[in-house]
Amino acid sequence: MGKAAVAKAFADMNAALAVLMAEADGCGSEPFSAADPLAGLADGCLDILAGAAGVQARIAGLVVSAAGTYAETARAAAPPDPPVQALERAIAAEISCVMAIGDRAAGALLARSHALTTSLPRTLAALHNGTISWQHATVMVDEAATLDPAGAAALEAHFLDPDTPKPATAAPIGEIPAYRFRAKARTWRERHHADSIEQRHAKGVSDRRVEYRPDQDGMAWLSAYLPAHQATALWNKLTALSRTMQGPNEHRTLTQLRADSFAEGLLNTGNTSGVTGAPGAGDGGEGTGPNQAPVRAEVLVTVPVFALLGLTDEPAMLDGYGPIPPSMARDLVATGADSFHRVLVDPRDGAPLEIGRTSYRVTKAMRNWLRLRDGKCPFPGCSNHSLDNEADHLLAWHNGGTTGVSNLGQPCPKHHKLRHTSGWKPTPATKTEPPGWTSPAGRHYTSEHQDWEPPKWPDRAAEVKRLEGSIAGCTDFAYIGLSPGEDALEQFLHARDG
Repeated sequence: MGKAAVAKAFADMNAALAVLMAEADGCGSEPFSAADPLAGLADGCLDILAGAAGVQARIAGLVVSAAGTYAETARAAAPPDPPVQALERAIAAEISCVMAIGDRAAGALLARSHALTTSLPRTLAALHNGTISWQHATVMVDEAATLDPAGAAALEAHFLDPDTPKPATAAPIGEIPAYRFRAKARTWRERHHADSIEQRHAKGVSDRRVEYRPDQDGMAWLSAYLPAHQATALWNKLTALSRTMQGPNEHRTLTQLRADSFAEGLLNTGNTSGVTGAPGAGDGGEGTGPNQAPVRAEVLVTVPVFALLGLTDEPAMLDGYGPIPPSMARDLVATGADSFHRVLVDPRDGAPLEIGRTSYRVTKAMRNWLRLRDGKCPFPGCSNHSLDNEADHLLAWHNGGTTGVSNLGQPCPKHHKLRHTSGWKPTPATKTEPPGWTSPAGRHYTSEHQDWEPPKWPDRAAEVKRLEGSIAGCTDFAYIGLSPGEDALEQFLHARDG
């Protein structure tokens, strides 16, 4: 069949697309619903969008396979011993021309196609099946790039193998946005990378820098590559400052307020009252007065007990960022940074044990538990992380709702407002599961869940003395769940084994 089969297949696809286009425009042969044509058309368009997402994924899989096969056949048909770089440039140039894309885009497509066809078979199969998008596949390629073959296979299996144990509530990766999948894949990679996160972090710290890039219209970019805890604390403080400046007489957006606060904080370093964020002359904004108390940056740090004690090297979790080296977490705990709420996790299953010793008030404890349960705004696809969100009753208080974790969500300000000004409604939650959402169209969408993993356990024979030595002289036994004068590891083993 050859070219004739290809031409016929694309003709059939184009004919099918024409039918779908007519349906999407409301010009189909019959309405989606005779009883309510308008509501039927709206629901039908949602069906078209859902189906189109799967078709786009299959088309992306087709492109990957065609590009990979073309590259292989072009290499096989090349003259003996051609210059490798010249041959690869020629192949990329052909792809570039036939698809009307740039050379770099063609090179990236070929590199990803090679990775998918040679190293990531589950990802390619999911793309062909339409269960993940091209963006999801790109994330998998990027996160597997620095893993050895066994690590890449394990990463794929964790997210794509149906036989890999997962929480019952865990959504397939194709049902969450690709940028949220990137966060999950990055977290898994950091936890399971063959190289120590301490070694990789040390390399990153040595590369820290600030970069400046002029842009159009009298604007420029200033960016900093920093250790995660510093960058996260700075971002949280900018957000907190900016929210205090919002009000009925403040016309600047939150994004603009962050930028103004950032610039004022660096340019007015002599101002001891903190970052003012005061607008320039004639700007008309409110700003933060010189007598107003400075705003603290707040960050949750989740630390496995054994990593805190220096017995394992598994990552801690920095809220709003992801995995960090355990040495960074230990340093934050040791220096008593009051902006960082320390969270210990159970050595049996990875569940949170307690939040820093200062959080005893019920309202504060409940708010922090919500942050631990959800990790971010529970609206599907939202990345607004927990410390910037607002506690909200799922069943309103005046309708009989209780003030308990199971009846609370913590949506970001945007989705909190959406809930109260539109037909979007949260569904019930539990102590361990965030609420889902029901749309005005009546469709239910689940929330993303935290990826807790049981912490690593140190070898008893090799580590018992180190553990006891780490605890010797420590008076804060209640904080780490130990009793003074006893074999610490025996206590943990007893807790683990019941």
